[in-house]
Formats: sequence, C-alpha cells, structure tokens
Amino acid sequence: MNILRTFGSFIADSGRLVLKGGRLYYAWVAFLLVLILLGAWAYTGQLHTGLIATHMRDQVSWGFYIGNFTFLVGIAAASIMLVIPAYVYDWEPIKEITILGEMLAISALVMCLGFVLVDIGRPDRFWHIMPFVGHLNWPSSLLAWDVLVLNSYLLLNAFVVTYLLYCAYTEKHYVKKLVLPLVLFSIPLAVSIHTVTAYLYNGLAARPFWNSAILAPKFLASAFCSGPAILLILLQILRKTTKLRIQDEAIFKVAELMAYTMGFNLFLTAAEAFKEFYSSTQHVVYMQYLYFGLKGHHTLVPFAWTSVACGLAAFILFLVPKTRRNWITLNIGCVLIYSSVYIEKGMGLIIPGFTPDTLGEIYVYRPSLTEVMVAGGIFAIGFLVFTILLKAAVPMMLGEFTITKGRNNTPTKSGAGTK
Repeated sequence: MNILRTFGSFIADSGRLVLKGGRLYYAWVAFLLVLILLGAWAYTGQLHTGLIATHMRDQVSWGFYIGNFTFLVGIAAASIMLVIPAYVYDWEPIKEITILGEMLAISALVMCLGFVLVDIGRPDRFWHIMPFVGHLNWPSSLLAWDVLVLNSYLLLNAFVVTYLLYCAYTEKHYVKKLVLPLVLFSIPLAVSIHTVTAYLYNGLAARPFWNSAILAPKFLASAFCSGPAILLILLQILRKTTKLRIQDEAIFKVAELMAYTMGFNLFLTAAEAFKEFYSSTQHVVYMQYLYFGLKGHHTLVPFAWTSVACGLAAFILFLVPKTRRNWITLNIGCVLIYSSVYIEKGMGLIIPGFTPDTLGEIYVYRPSLTEVMVAGGIFAIGFLVFTILLKAAVPMMLGEFTITKGRNNTPTKSGAGTK
C-alpha cells in the first residue's frame, strides 16, 4: 500500500513539474498544441470524405503517412545505439544518456501508431488488430507481428523509463538484476521492429522494388545513423538549456558509430543499384524511375540524388575524426544524415515501389495539404510527448526533485525547456 501511495505521489509530482515552466516552455507547448489542433481539423475532414482527401489512389495506395511511419520505426529502433556501448561494453559516459534515447523511442513509437491509425480508411475497425480483442491472424500475418513487436517495444521502454525515474524520485538505486535483462532484451526487440517492418515490404512478391533480401539490413543500417543524428542535436540543446552533464566523449563516440552504420548503408544502396542496373531485367524500371526518370516523369530524380549526396557528404564528415569532433561540421553532418535517410525511407522507398503500376501506368503522387497537416499534427504529438517526458525527467535525473526535496519548491528554471 505504501508503494502505491509513493507511486501516486510520483505521478502527481511529475504532473506538477510538467505544468510549470518558463515563457519559452509555454510558447513551445502552445505551438505544438496549435499544430495538433490543425492536424485534428484536417483529419476530421479526411474522416468525413474518406481517403480521397489524400492524393493516394489505386496506383499509389501507400504515401506520406506510411513513409513517415517507416522512418519513425527506425528512429525508435536506434535507441540501441546507446544501449549496446552502455550496457554490453559497460561504457559509463553513455549510460547517463541512455534513458534519453529510450524516451525518444517512446515518442517515435507514439507517432508510428498515429500514422498507422490515420492511414486506415475505416479507423472504427482498428480494434480488429488489437490483441485479445480483435482477430490478429497471428502468426501467419506479418501485420500481426508488427502490431505485437511495436507495442511490446513501446511497453518495455515505457516501463524502464518510468522505473528509473521512480528510483531517482525516491532516491533509491535501481535493481540491476531487473533493469539489465530488460535493457538487454530491448536490443533484439529493437532489431525486430524494423526487421518486421522491412518484411512487410519484402513479402509483397508483386512489388519487385521491395522484393530484395537486403531490405531488412538496409532498414537497420539507415536507422542506426538517422536516429542518433536527432539525438546528438537534442543532447547539445539539453547541455545548453539544462544542468545535465553530457560528456563530449559520449557524443563523439555515438558520432563514430554513426560513421560505420552510414558507410554500411551506402554500401547496401550501391549493391542494390548494381544488381538492378547491371542485370537490367524488366524490374529495373522502378530504379530508373527513381534515379533517372521514366517516360518524361522526373519528379523523384532530384530527391533521389539529393539523398545520395547528403549521405556521402555526411559519411565523410563523420569518418574523419577532425570534422567529427568539430561541433559545426558535426551538426551539419547530423542534418545531412537526417535528410538523406528521410528521403530514402519516404519518397525514395514508397513511391518507386508502386510506380509504374502493374499496368505500366505512371501516377505522379504528391502529398495533399490534408496529408501534410495531419502529419504535422502527429509529429507535434510526438514532440509534445518527448517534451513532457523530458520536463519531468531532467530534475529527477539531476537529483533536484525527489520525494524528500523539491516537492514544495518545484524547479522552474532547471528543467527542460525552461530557459
């Protein structure tokens, strides 16, 4: 009973932390709420008229929503880039920021589920794929596997983050025998969420562009450089706006790991391009449409080559120790990696898979305003979740807000986003 009372105090005090902040914090939250309301308004219109409100059609039945979903699954999986050096190799500097990676994973998974929901033409039937409620058709359905691994990974990260913050709040050391197995289990689970996502594409025999054995490792390689790219920028912002002591060596080690994964991602991209263009079978048309255009349609060509150029430039910046340890070139490299993978996982993956269609027709897909507004609202929800988690977590991680101190003196200028 005492534990329940203490946990209730933990939740209540966390709520008080979240509700207090500076002007910048309130302005940021208000901005996110406006985006969420605009997204909800656009989604209401989509519900009323159906998916015809988007620019998806029979020829291109997946679009902006699924592209963002695929990218964000990679962001969620990338948290193991911190878990492996922290707990497998027991590298102390990264242990301090592992919980931040897990919070990023939670936020990314919330956005993933949001994009799946808005892509369903009949969201009232969403319950059909809920475990124990609907009919998952498990284990034969890959969609059922995706539902299970995504939700399992979300629950695992949510439990670990909540438990670690609760221990910090109660000023007790966490039980290593409980946390370590869960954290280590998150490694294969993180790999599985992006692997199953790749299999959803890979298993569609009628879509030759996705029907490649290297799609799953390519998904993982791109995820392990794009996710940390976001985290590295966030860590630098946190060092400026909070009292968190994040060591330079932790940031530079993550950057080094990103160089290797980016190099592997570029290698797999080149291997796939070689296979298609050198063999030059009838399936090369999808790669031609992406990189060189087809039948006078060149919509994706500048994006495809921009993705390659950004990836190569970022790889060089992170591979050279001097530029990897320079804050300006480090941040430029992070932006380049993010841009490269976002294009590759979105329009560079989804649209060529459907274009040309089975009848040889080319439908030029561009996201509608409705899709952009709905996506903006979902991203805002994810950012708001991360902001709330961060606002409550930082004072507890610093030991400034615990059950014995700070309850009657809630910090307003030491938490995230309060300056």
